[in-house]
Amino acid sequence: MPASTTRPVAIKIDEDIRMRVKRLADARQRTPHWLMREAITQYVEREEKRETFRQDTLKAWEAYRTTGLHLTGEEADAWLARLEQGNDAEPPECHV
Repeated sequence: MPASTTRPVAIKIDEDIRMRVKRLADARQRTPHWLMREAITQYVEREEKRETFRQDTLKAWEAYRTTGLHLTGEEADAWLARLEQGNDAEPPECHV
């Protein structure tokens, strides 16, 4: 796997945020650069997961609208209760 290429990018932040980043970086014994890269990385990863969840939700809704297959809340609760008790329970069959 080839190493990823890094390129400098400039961002504009106000003086207050810059100083807060500097203080936090000093407290963590890191550079402000490292802290900002880490923050951006965590943000992007979190938002990618949220977007994946959103897309999965839209697909599930469309599948329901197309097929009508579903579980009732009671059926889902009963299955989850069995799982909470430590039982290896298969999910109930969806129905119309």
